[in-house]
Amino acid sequence: MAQRHLDPTAGPVPADALAGYLRGRATEFLRALRLHRETGAGAAEDSVEAARALRRASRRISASLHTFQPVLDPDWSEAMRPELAWVSGTLALEHAYGARLERLLLALHRLSGAATAFPPAQEEGGAVTAPGATDRVTRTAGGPAGRLPGATDGTPDAESTARRLAPDAATARPGGSGRATATVPATGTDRLPGTPLPTGRTTVTGTAGVTRAAPAPGTTVDRGHLTVGAAKAGALLDRQLTLARTRAHSTALQALRSSRFHAIADKVAVLASEVPLSPAASAADLVPLAAAARERLVDAVAALPLLTAGSPYNAEALIHGLSPDPAPHPQDAPWHQVRLLLRLHRYAREVLHAGAGADPAAERLRAAGEALDRHRDASEAAAAAAQAARTPRIAPATAYALGVLHADQRHEVEAARYAFQRAWQKDVVGTS
Repeated sequence: MAQRHLDPTAGPVPADALAGYLRGRATEFLRALRLHRETGAGAAEDSVEAARALRRASRRISASLHTFQPVLDPDWSEAMRPELAWVSGTLALEHAYGARLERLLLALHRLSGAATAFPPAQEEGGAVTAPGATDRVTRTAGGPAGRLPGATDGTPDAESTARRLAPDAATARPGGSGRATATVPATGTDRLPGTPLPTGRTTVTGTAGVTRAAPAPGTTVDRGHLTVGAAKAGALLDRQLTLARTRAHSTALQALRSSRFHAIADKVAVLASEVPLSPAASAADLVPLAAAARERLVDAVAALPLLTAGSPYNAEALIHGLSPDPAPHPQDAPWHQVRLLLRLHRYAREVLHAGAGADPAAERLRAAGEALDRHRDASEAAAAAAQAARTPRIAPATAYALGVLHADQRHEVEAARYAFQRAWQKDVVGTS
């Protein structure tokens, strides 16, 4: 059954298809390397695009060597695969740190009310509901204010939460003449990664119709403490991640000048003209090897808690969110493994469909892969926020802002898992 869906020609796919695919990816690698050497440090945009093309070609060659190893020379493929993985991983670090910093700073702006706008909370039947929230906070007539699910002593009650999320009653009514005032970090949403984050604050005053940024669904946000600590939290993250990005940039430049990389480039140049196939490749069929890659992916997905991920924002993965253990979140590792196996499956299908037109499942697999990419980015961003919160002698308001940021990114993790579950179900239905 799996072979029928993986095989675009309803018949065996010879090893020549793999040879042509590898030659094409090797040519892309060499073209990107030439572009990188020509641009140098003077054209940042071209240099970034060249590095991205190098990573893309390296990943595809390495994945193909892994999936179709039985039809390739074993000694050559075993020696080549880890070297290409080293190239891809080394070149990806700088981009990863820059994207992580931008993601965290934009989230801080959004949580502190300085970025994306949202409609004020609406009051219906005594219930105050924040837009996008999954839980409702109610206050009954004459009774005590309701609390958010899971709230403990010290958690703001529903009345104060509603007061923070919505404007005053006078300003919320149509035609009201009141003005809503919010104190936010003096930054904009167009801030580029690596530029200093101002620590000053500015007061933004608007009319009653002014909207504010929504917190992550299910998260109670004390905007007073968050606004005070957001600028310092952003500056702390900026220092830490910009330093890491600078080091990654230096490491990448050293790697591209190293004898190790030149040896890899020489081997890729040979691959562009001659693919070292095994003696048994002449009678080999690539379809069963690609089907085996899909089976490994299916088994890994079956082990995921997809039923738990059936709701976009569940709190199951937050149980250990306050753990002092600096290690990565224990529930993320299986999802990261699925992401790698999905990439191997996608690239295996690219080999099979290289000479047979467009892959009908490409869009579904791309959507699932993008969801897992968002899962990885949010997971690593949450880890970066938690690591920053462990910095000694930081102010309580800064630690609070980093804690809210960590919770926000963990909610993004849950949303990405939900998106993957939906995309994967579509893929299973489309290939059944």
